[in-house]
Amino acid sequence: MAETAEAVLHDGSIIPVTIHGEGPALLLPARLEPFEAAAAETMRKWGGDPDLGPALVRGLSGTNRVIVADYEGHRMAQPAAETLTPDNLAADFLAIADAASTEVFGYYGYSWLALSGLQLALRTDRLRALAMGGFPPLDGPYQSMLAVTRAAHAKSTQEPDPAWVPADEAEPGDWDSAAVQTTEGQTRQFVTLYEALQDFDDSVAALPRDLPRLAFAGADDQIDYSPQWGGVQVRIGEPLARHGEELIAAGWDVQVLPGLDHLGAMHSSVVLPVLTGWLRKVGWVNG
Repeated sequence: MAETAEAVLHDGSIIPVTIHGEGPALLLPARLEPFEAAAAETMRKWGGDPDLGPALVRGLSGTNRVIVADYEGHRMAQPAAETLTPDNLAADFLAIADAASTEVFGYYGYSWLALSGLQLALRTDRLRALAMGGFPPLDGPYQSMLAVTRAAHAKSTQEPDPAWVPADEAEPGDWDSAAVQTTEGQTRQFVTLYEALQDFDDSVAALPRDLPRLAFAGADDQIDYSPQWGGVQVRIGEPLARHGEELIAAGWDVQVLPGLDHLGAMHSSVVLPVLTGWLRKVGWVNG
């Protein structure tokens, strides 16, 4: 049986926490609650993995004490519209670790939750392993993501376009015709986050030299957004590959995964072999 706890986050909201397995602690922001059948099917249609959270916990809890909190789901339910800053992100994840009575821990996050792990690593000496998927630790797309999130925020405040269709009816990848399903508060919090990161220079971000760190992404992880979504290109795989040697020299393990895009490299079938192999390599496992 999993242990349960609750963490009080920076805005006073309370997030459920579950703890699975034994071994070195690994904080995992992931959803364990099953998706409804229709939502799961739409996720698969668009290339997602609705079984991701449970699969990661099953695969990791044999060697680690996995601390799980659905931080993204919590923020979509209780947006921190004006306060989702890097400092508050770090404080929230430390609060989750505290709720699990854990002093030191590893962290794995994907996409903006990988970005969150990098910001956490810059603000605490309690981190013992950092794994980032789907977001490069050098030359990250902070400006382009601000443009995308500002466009999403603007759309969330507008009357729906009659031409929009529900995501389950839209052609996968056709963001222009898919209806916006997020609220003003949900989108505003990510504008807040990326606005706060505009002065962040990841080329001089000073992580502890002895901190084991992994960055991986799909080689084809790149999205070209139309003008209505900011008209920008969000590049993930290319900067990771381009800066690979530099990152390795700085202490990173780097994996660029051929043939995979952003959602493809997020699947548990991809993540688990990468993550478990790396955790064994750096000794952050039980046994």
